[in-house]
Order: sequence, then C-alpha cells, then structure tokens
Amino acid sequence: MTNLPDPYPAQSLNLYIQAVSGKKAIDLVVLDVRELSSIADVFIICSGRSNRQVVAIAEHIQVDLKKHGITPLSVEGKKEGHWVLLDYGHVIIHVFYEPVRSFYDLEGLWIDAERIDTQYIIDAKEDN
Repeated sequence: MTNLPDPYPAQSLNLYIQAVSGKKAIDLVVLDVRELSSIADVFIICSGRSNRQVVAIAEHIQVDLKKHGITPLSVEGKKEGHWVLLDYGHVIIHVFYEPVRSFYDLEGLWIDAERIDTQYIIDAKEDN
C-alpha cells in the first residue's frame, strides 16, 4: 500500500477522472478503499447507457491515459460490454452498463468507503 495523505486528494486522480468523463459516462462515483482493501486505493465507478457506450468509454479511458504514459495492468470484460474493469494498480476503474451496475451494487458493497468529491475536476474540464 502506498503512503498517501489522508484523505485521498482528488487532484491526484485528475487524469483518471478526466479520462472517464471524456465519453459522457454517467453517475461517476469515486471511492477511497485504502482502509478497506489491499487490492487498490481507489475505485472509480461509472456507467454507460448501452453496451456500445460502455466499450467506447473503456476504450477512451485506455487511449487517453496511454497518452500520459499510464497503461492498465489488465482489462477485463471489454468484449461483452456489460462490466469493463480497467486495473491500473492503485486505481481500478469499473465501467458498467447501467442495469448491470444496479445488479452488482458495488457502492452498496463498499458502503464504508469514503466518497471522493471530483465535481470540480469535471467542471474544470468542461470549462476548457
């Protein structure tokens, strides 16, 4: 586990949040799971309105982050487009087709995780 300041600074997630918001992902939630999990520090969860949009969001995230030298350790679920998991080590991004997200309810499973406010990052990107 990395030695990160408490609480997790949203600005260190700027590139990830901007990449996720690039293809109109909906219902963005960022969870600080450092105290609850050894597999990651942060979960970023978002949704698409169709399987095709889910795949497009996931592909956009990969391309956008790669421009900054950030590549995933693994990617799962992209072929089906129901739930794409992009593992960047300390950050895991979950891109869901909305009905699948409701079914698995990750936010409910990680209810004890602190939510990280990222609205100002999204607002700043939209202003540019």
